[in-house]
Amino acid sequence: MPTNYLTPGVYVEEVPSTSKPIEGVSTSIAAFVGLAPGGPVNTPMRIANWTQFVKLYGDPVEPENGPFMEGAYLAHAVYGFFNNGGGVCWVVRVGQGADTPTPVAALPSASDEELEAFRVTAVDPEVGDVKIELIETTPPAPSADGDDGDSKPAAKDPVYKIVVSSNGSSEEHDNLTLKKGRANIATRVNAQSKLIHIEETGASLPEAARIPSTGTYTLSVPAIAPSAIEAKDITGDVAKRRGVGGLAAIDEITMVCAPDLWAVAASANGNAQHVIKDVQSQLIAHCENAGDRMAILDAPPELLPQDVLDWRLNTAGYDSKFAALYYPWLEVSDPLTGRPLQIPPCGHMAGVWCRTDATRGVHKAPANEIAIGATGIGFQVTQEEQGALNQNGINCIRTFPGRGIRVWGARTLSSDPEWRYINVRRLFNYVSESIMAGTQWSVFEPNDQKLWIQLRVAATNFLTRTWRSGALFGSTPGQAFYVKCDEETNPPDVIEAGQVVCEIGIAPVKPAEFVVFRLSQYAEGSDVE
Repeated sequence: MPTNYLTPGVYVEEVPSTSKPIEGVSTSIAAFVGLAPGGPVNTPMRIANWTQFVKLYGDPVEPENGPFMEGAYLAHAVYGFFNNGGGVCWVVRVGQGADTPTPVAALPSASDEELEAFRVTAVDPEVGDVKIELIETTPPAPSADGDDGDSKPAAKDPVYKIVVSSNGSSEEHDNLTLKKGRANIATRVNAQSKLIHIEETGASLPEAARIPSTGTYTLSVPAIAPSAIEAKDITGDVAKRRGVGGLAAIDEITMVCAPDLWAVAASANGNAQHVIKDVQSQLIAHCENAGDRMAILDAPPELLPQDVLDWRLNTAGYDSKFAALYYPWLEVSDPLTGRPLQIPPCGHMAGVWCRTDATRGVHKAPANEIAIGATGIGFQVTQEEQGALNQNGINCIRTFPGRGIRVWGARTLSSDPEWRYINVRRLFNYVSESIMAGTQWSVFEPNDQKLWIQLRVAATNFLTRTWRSGALFGSTPGQAFYVKCDEETNPPDVIEAGQVVCEIGIAPVKPAEFVVFRLSQYAEGSDVE
């Protein structure tokens, strides 16, 4: 409808463009599922940097340990991810059972920190951060009649005040004592508080040891020992948003790692191979069902090349274009002990993928790249040994004199030659996700030639930019891709079904996996062909 102009002057009207550009989506969002000493349990959390991860998942009991935990690999994997160029990741700290674990804090004895005088738990497991401050105060003055109906502390008895805070709300509990009666710490707080419950766990200790150490305490979910976790805790549940299953609802994820599969397998009591295959198969199935992400798998530790090949062929047997496998494990310095520690390489590899995306593009194979932060590898694979491993989709990590520790493989676990390389699979993920996200406007539009032209133009412009970035093979756009959306792809029966079909073909670049120089002799010397 034309605008009714009344006053003379110059007017500018913004006309919507008929061409709606498609923007490329991010390909560098990783997800990690594993164990941590602190932080929310069974809840996917978006983490932007290492500092944020430490703050959220650090050890609340021994803060100097940070998020590192003996027998677990999650923190090592996330650190390797950020150290190698990763930018954003999702983290799921796995836990046990269907119930939400209850945050708790131990109040140690003032005379011996190894002894627990009181234990404080949250009334509501899902209340969030709860902090308590225990303060020793001056005993109250006696009432005028000498009896106020409560247990009055003697002058020498300690008197306490507890301040509880959580999510902006707070409580104060005054004139608390250790003596039995209505003023007893546990008795009064448990009767009045809506946030915490106190248990006098040191009641059987000597009187001097029952006195708690004053200070500020944060209630947190206790660290879960690796031996207490089962394979089902890692694989999780889609409906309940737990474990790997909980990642299904997060569209931006493009790679998935489960470093603490190995912590679970180590305590599987002779059932390790079943646990490994179960979890890795679930990882692969998750990525295949999503269709927009890849699983980064680790080979079992401490295997010789012939052993890992046998495991790959006769035990694992995976065949998927949505998964990649790396061998051997990496060696890093353990922050808890200062000694060398072998860890699964998935976190470092996820970071390498992100770094390659940022510096070269998703079309570049994430190989011939340094594994930053690794001080060694579990086994030095020779060139001859790698031949058989590489042909079966086992990507090796090798040490080269003067060139450091490098990723020396870029294959998926697919037996289909079309999907042999990681970068080809990820390029298709990038193209399909970008086109899908950039054409949401077309849903419920009139299914006619105008719509077909708009879709064809949008896809062509996007693929032209992709070709110019070096991601597609061919000296011209016509050699690199084609886009077809017309009467041929949309006959009457397709239109009647409420569908519009746009056919796209692309020619991805393949990595130069084998660089061959052919030398021959001629009369004047040697020549390179």
